[in-house]
Amino acid sequence: MLESTNSIKEVAMSARGMLTVVGSAVGGLIGWGETAPSADPDELRALFATLGVTIGPDDAELAEAVRYFQERTGLPVDGQAGPRTVHLLAQYATAARDRIRIDAA
Repeated sequence: MLESTNSIKEVAMSARGMLTVVGSAVGGLIGWGETAPSADPDELRALFATLGVTIGPDDAELAEAVRYFQERTGLPVDGQAGPRTVHLLAQYATAARDRIRIDAA
């Protein structure tokens, strides 16, 4: 049991504060800074396009591409572009852009 009011204040943390701490820790572990890559469908399509995969406007097509990407990269396959999926997709797209720059030089 905590003995003083100061100890209680140190232990008490708002839900927002706790999520910030956890989010920062997870972000650091999986390699992005303060802001995770966006899971916006248009941005996902652009990331896939960088990898040479064209996806139409149909959400089912996008979900299938996400499932295929998850399967090929060893992520849990659910068709949802969660933080791990988006982060890894962004890493692959960045590597592809870097390679294009190197090849063009």
